[in-house]
Amino acid sequence: MAGFANCFWSSDYAGGLGVLFGKLQQGVQENQQVLTIARMRAEAEDLYGQSLGGIAPAADRISGGFARDEGASVRKAYEGVRGEMEEASKNHRKIASNIRELVVNPFSRWCEAHALRVQNSQDDLQARIKLHDKQADAVRKYRSQYYNKCRLVEDIEEEDKLAFQDPQSEAAQSPKIKNIPTVKLSEPDEIEEEPIDIGDETYQPDQVKRILTHMLENIKIGEARVPILGTYQNVSTGADITDYIQKHMNASSVSYAERIGQDMVNNGFLRLVGNVGSTFANSTRMNYQWRPKVFQITGIPEKKKPLERVSSIMSSDSVDSPVGAVGEYLAGWNPLNNPYPNETPAEKLRREAREADERYKASVRKLDSLRCNLEEAMVDHLKFMERCELDRLKAIKSVILDFSGAISNVIPSLQSTVDNMMLFQETVQPLGDLRYLLENYRTGQFVPKVQTYENYYNQVDEQTFGVDLEARARSDRKRVPIIVTTVLTFLDNHYPDLEGDEARRGIWLVDVPLAATHHLRAAINTGKSIPHEILEKYEVPVVASVLKLYLLELPDSLVSSHVYEIVKTIYSTTATDASEDTRISVIQSTLGQLRLANIATLDAITTHFTRLIELTSADEPFISALAQTLAPCILRPRQESSLTMNERYAYRLIRDLFAHKDAIFGELKRASSLTHSASGAGRPRAISTDESNRRAHMEERNRAIASRSRASSPAPSPRTHRRDRSSGGPETRFPISTTSPTERRGQGPTRHSLEVPGSADASPVVDGHGTPKIGGGVNGSADDAAGVAAQRFMPSVPRKHAASLSRGPGKRDSSGSLQEEARPMGVELTDRPMDD
Repeated sequence: MAGFANCFWSSDYAGGLGVLFGKLQQGVQENQQVLTIARMRAEAEDLYGQSLGGIAPAADRISGGFARDEGASVRKAYEGVRGEMEEASKNHRKIASNIRELVVNPFSRWCEAHALRVQNSQDDLQARIKLHDKQADAVRKYRSQYYNKCRLVEDIEEEDKLAFQDPQSEAAQSPKIKNIPTVKLSEPDEIEEEPIDIGDETYQPDQVKRILTHMLENIKIGEARVPILGTYQNVSTGADITDYIQKHMNASSVSYAERIGQDMVNNGFLRLVGNVGSTFANSTRMNYQWRPKVFQITGIPEKKKPLERVSSIMSSDSVDSPVGAVGEYLAGWNPLNNPYPNETPAEKLRREAREADERYKASVRKLDSLRCNLEEAMVDHLKFMERCELDRLKAIKSVILDFSGAISNVIPSLQSTVDNMMLFQETVQPLGDLRYLLENYRTGQFVPKVQTYENYYNQVDEQTFGVDLEARARSDRKRVPIIVTTVLTFLDNHYPDLEGDEARRGIWLVDVPLAATHHLRAAINTGKSIPHEILEKYEVPVVASVLKLYLLELPDSLVSSHVYEIVKTIYSTTATDASEDTRISVIQSTLGQLRLANIATLDAITTHFTRLIELTSADEPFISALAQTLAPCILRPRQESSLTMNERYAYRLIRDLFAHKDAIFGELKRASSLTHSASGAGRPRAISTDESNRRAHMEERNRAIASRSRASSPAPSPRTHRRDRSSGGPETRFPISTTSPTERRGQGPTRHSLEVPGSADASPVVDGHGTPKIGGGVNGSADDAAGVAAQRFMPSVPRKHAASLSRGPGKRDSSGSLQEEARPMGVELTDRPMDD
């Protein structure tokens, strides 16, 4: 059964948690309702017992009557009825006492503790989500600043290039190129002022202005005389500043107030005078001068003392020595204010772009760390809340049992009521209620949303997780990303070290702590190749878990979400009115729409798991559990909803991949080979967003526009009255193929750029009836029965095919005799270096 840790996730993290804690708070209210019923029943029983106890004294207050008749039978009957009234009063009071002792008091204490646990968990997660969202906003701001800086650098480089052209160059002398169209770029966004950290708080520029204005108006500002250096204006003591911070800035202690003062010194608002250094201290002997920057921000005029010349050393109204006047003259001169002297505007912009890039990178890394910590905390809290909710339901079950026992032990006449209450108690099913909550209120499975570092030039060589699969493969110059092949190779090499097939299969189903997976993720999220020494430090289930996390953190699922509706249609319509061969053929066509990197990665992963299933003789429960675990890693809908959460199309697709791997990927290889060989051009690529060659593209575009204005040659066209063969592939002239790729005959020898020459595993073999057969695995490995028995959990070694399996050129006639066999053709989806 699914648990809280895998059912209450959403893209913003807060949505799923809001639904869960709404239900948990509803459970708290349900506890109060049960407690209210028990408390009021106890009060009613107590009040009823008191009313029954008051009947006999009220009857005794009547003088005469049965008190005067000692031996009559009527009196004995009266006394019996009177005694039953007193006994009933005691019984009902005992019921009230039992309810209070067994139900009200212990359950009320438990309810308070449960409500506190739920509230603490909710507050902790809300604080973490708030911190994560705040950092996400900072990442977006730093990204905008970084992009603006990069645009400014490109613009100034373009201006320098056009401003300092050689007058002898062809472009300057050519009379033909006159009115070249130019592309006007939008003005860069105004650079926002950065917030300032003071103490434990971050203040925006307008907040800083208000704080500084209030400080100048309320802190005592005067003069400070320093021997030799002279008299400083606009000076306040450290004690006055500390006192203001404690009163108006909520400083709980002197040390925290001193830390705020130190931040003001570091940000250039104050400077220490008369002493060496820049330390802030709560002292009346330490004087701090308000910088001109403060008066510029606040708009308050700065008090300046005019420079006075000392007439004589013995003058009583002047300073002690002429050096004091020189000190006053030099007090406002700070030649070291600029840390980058002799810096050109272009160099300044490049430096600022580098600094903005570093801030952006650091903020992305901090956001990634916060996200990982948030997900770990969410998993821990969700598992804890699941146990708490189960305990609550069990507690209510126990309360109903105790409540009925408190009544049934005293009054047997209420047995029917007790039986009904026992029936109600038996109908409470904690696990069923928990399953109902999950099935009706879950918001989505665990699919983390990674905020990656977006390089301005589209470079992805600094990160691995969260990067588009094709971009990662191109950076690795592999068809399959290095992280996938490295992890699968590591697992193949360590399967023999595990004891028994059960342990080998169990590494994919064990519940690995998310913190351990994130620890390994942080170690290998470098965008570079993964040393085996790093993987050796972790247990095998953790390495398997990091591969599943990599697939979950992809921007789009391995089988793209764009074909989710197609897969849904396949299993919705072909379940009853089509055969299995038809379904597999449609799946082949659907997967053929994916990018080559996705197909190659899916092939590698499917091959690994089919070999694991076959070599360990896995049973049906394991295959079902494995497919259920891998379903969100392989195929996810574009948008999670209440409908898609109950759909099992991804699970059924994985089961078909396991059962028909050779057929599906064999046809994909042959179809890809025919398409690439016929068209002469590879799979159409997505539009690139790389702006690293923007200037080169602009220059090429200008040259193309300029060349259009030239007169054409008067020579006659050599193509007059000539009909050439179409330059496009067959798919451009005949876009719809009426037959499957396996039914095509007479094709010439073709080979894809990834094909292994001489490989016979990917070649179609035609039997005597003209029906193509599929042979070999997707990766060209010999996975026949003899190979499985001989290579059980041994590292896979390329094997040469026996001579008896090789087939020379030839074909079969109608009688089935071999005349000429087709040459092997196909594409191998192996992990080879990319040619492009």
